[in-house]
Amino acid sequence: MSELIPVRTVETFEPSRPKMKAKSTDTLVHTRSFTGRFRNLRLLGAGLLYLLFFGTAWLNWGDRQAVLWDLSESKFHIFGATFWPQDFILLSGLLIIAAFGLFAITVFAGRVWCGYTCPQSSWTWVFMWCEKVIEGERNQRIKLKAAPWSLNKLIRRSVKHTAWLAISLITGLTFVGYFTPIRPLAAELLTLQIGGVSLFWVLFFTGATYLNAGWLREAVCIHMCPYARFQSVMFDKDTLAISYDVARGENRGPRKREVKPAEVGLGDCIDCQLCVQVCPTGIDIRDGLQMECIGCAACIDACDSIMDKMNYPRGLIRYTSERELQGGKTHLLRPRLIGYTVVLVAMIGALALALIERPMVSLDVTKDRGLFRENGRGQIENIYSLKVINKTQQRQDYQLSLVDGAGFQLQGRTELSLAAGEIVDVPVSVAMTTDRPASSSQTLSFKVIDSDEPGIYAVAKSRFVAPMNR
Repeated sequence: MSELIPVRTVETFEPSRPKMKAKSTDTLVHTRSFTGRFRNLRLLGAGLLYLLFFGTAWLNWGDRQAVLWDLSESKFHIFGATFWPQDFILLSGLLIIAAFGLFAITVFAGRVWCGYTCPQSSWTWVFMWCEKVIEGERNQRIKLKAAPWSLNKLIRRSVKHTAWLAISLITGLTFVGYFTPIRPLAAELLTLQIGGVSLFWVLFFTGATYLNAGWLREAVCIHMCPYARFQSVMFDKDTLAISYDVARGENRGPRKREVKPAEVGLGDCIDCQLCVQVCPTGIDIRDGLQMECIGCAACIDACDSIMDKMNYPRGLIRYTSERELQGGKTHLLRPRLIGYTVVLVAMIGALALALIERPMVSLDVTKDRGLFRENGRGQIENIYSLKVINKTQQRQDYQLSLVDGAGFQLQGRTELSLAAGEIVDVPVSVAMTTDRPASSSQTLSFKVIDSDEPGIYAVAKSRFVAPMNR
């Protein structure tokens, strides 16, 4: 056991490999124009989202804006419905539904949200389109950037940034228009009479849009977006992700169209680099699935166009699963996806039920800071302030009362008539009609009920305080 194990040094060497060229992080990615079915699908989806975002803010519902978060009055109008701070639990439900929807679609088809509907991606595509129209195609833009400053370069750059700022200003105005009525806001902006607070937020979102979509672009997706970090946790072997078919594509190499790949020991990939040139994040999908991939399918459209020209079957780059690439069959229905879908459907149903059952009258009770007092009849009284909100779109009549108020008497205003959306504070008192309280602090329940529709009511609880030595 005391003998030493002999040690000798073994020299090792690593076979030489071609070094990957590091992608520059200090320049923007210049993408090449392309066409294809996924591009058309993305344009359709983005067009609908733009129409929804820019158009909804200008719709009216009666005498008010159809969709408006009125911060001054703490109201959120969505067409015929008005939501109050007391209804914000519904917003939590909506956010949970959005989260589970994102989880489900990620498990099924990867980052399709990023590639087709993410605002960062959608606005970046618009800015890149403006750049292409004004400065030319990819090679022209690269040459223009490398060229020394001249009148032509100054004019093109000025026009491009003017277009970017115009789109950013319209975006910022529209976004703020969901919190401040957009028609008077736009009129005040055009006449330079806009208030300081509104001007600040319009300029803030204008600058944010200009910076993110014009300058940062793919850096937001690569370095700032948390979705890229946790997407791999949600992927499994059956997730449909954009993938390069190595078995079919390798070995890569150029060849003439009439040459069959097998005759020259090549795969279907002709190494044209078009999939890299159209990628908005500048990656090579042939290196495998990467965090930077936003699932936009631009590389699929580009590769399919080359496959058509070479008379090869499409799908060298396609939406497929790891299991299928390994020779198996993709399982679309699997426990994790079914679980997310069941929870998503259940949450949507719960939110729909909550919206249907949402009380159209609200009641909040605030007890006076004084403990108690004695009235002219020698009864112990507590003072309360009742805040009643009419959440309907028409005038309503209400009645105030106590629930199971044996031994107590509600005194003050008990009949109310509130206009649509009106809030009223009602001071009332509650007198104890018994000689000796059951305890020094008891629970009281106040109730407000619609005089015409008894099914519309709200209940709120408070405490009644009385001395024990009576």
